[in-house]
Amino acid sequence: MQLPGTLSAYLGKQFVKNTLVIFGVLMTIVFLADFIEALRRAGDRDDITLAILIEMVLLRIPNLALKLLPFIALFGGMLTFFRLSKSSELTVIRATGVSVWQFLAPALLIAFVFGLVVLTVINPIAAAMQAQNDRMEAKYFETQTNLLTLSTNDLWLRQVDKDGLSVIHARGAVNRGIDLTDVIIFQYDRGDIFTGRIDAAQARLHPGYWELDDVVITGPNRPAERRANMELPTTLTVLQIQESFASPATLSFWDLPGFITTLEQAGFSGDRHRLYWYSLMAGPILMLAMVLVAATFSLRSMRQGRTVLLVLGGIATGFVFYFMTDIIYALGLAGNLPIIFAAWIPAVAITLFGLAMMFHLEDG
Repeated sequence: MQLPGTLSAYLGKQFVKNTLVIFGVLMTIVFLADFIEALRRAGDRDDITLAILIEMVLLRIPNLALKLLPFIALFGGMLTFFRLSKSSELTVIRATGVSVWQFLAPALLIAFVFGLVVLTVINPIAAAMQAQNDRMEAKYFETQTNLLTLSTNDLWLRQVDKDGLSVIHARGAVNRGIDLTDVIIFQYDRGDIFTGRIDAAQARLHPGYWELDDVVITGPNRPAERRANMELPTTLTVLQIQESFASPATLSFWDLPGFITTLEQAGFSGDRHRLYWYSLMAGPILMLAMVLVAATFSLRSMRQGRTVLLVLGGIATGFVFYFMTDIIYALGLAGNLPIIFAAWIPAVAITLFGLAMMFHLEDG
């Protein structure tokens, strides 16, 4: 029997309504927790007003919501199917000959389509808001830091130390940023007064210093000085350089491929950003999978009379999935798994789990 359009719309409406309830509850909790943390960080600083704190929290909310979407789909689906089962509506629907796949279809379709909307429309908005929040964080909460700017042909690196500021320009980088080529270093004192310039054919980063080769040192009112090599103290580390790149969360789905290409052309690893990009593409499948998992535990709870136990099992499955995803992502970034596999394995695995459980439920 084919599911009537009116019934299909009703089931879809119930899923959307209950999912919005879960969304509202979780976002309220997230907002309050983040706002309290922001108040703690602001402390006694007079330059940070309540309006600024609220603005920063609101800027972070969309990105936090995207991270919670799989759980929102899971809990929203469980609430929907639990309510429909408790009111015997699903029992009546099944009695008319409708299969479990037919009455799940509206929720599955809505989850998948919403995942596509998130990927193509909402993600760019959330990324722009997160980038604005990061700029406000740097302005109101952080002191001077080492910053890196990257373009197709140039790399600019700022390092701050006790003597002042050095701005490093390089044509390229190899070995994940340890070696820079065609280097120019502009030096400034603590008052931002230019004190000198260092040109080098190559700079290699060691713990605590840069090793410069084929060096020319110039400065105001001093003749040029040539050296075969020299050491320039630095507080920078390879990890700091890697982390100076724009966070993947501040780049939209559409901008990430170009940024990854630029990153790799400059000699740096784009694995972190590539993993994030692939995981975004897996998002619609993940949303669909969470609805399957929700149905598995919610429908079994009514059949077997173990409501609380199976609902807790569904929630536990969601959290186990979250921690396993982190482990798989770590394996991908460590090079133990191909990046594309690390990004897609969690979504595919939870989908297969949901399908297997639903087939067992339908046959059993």
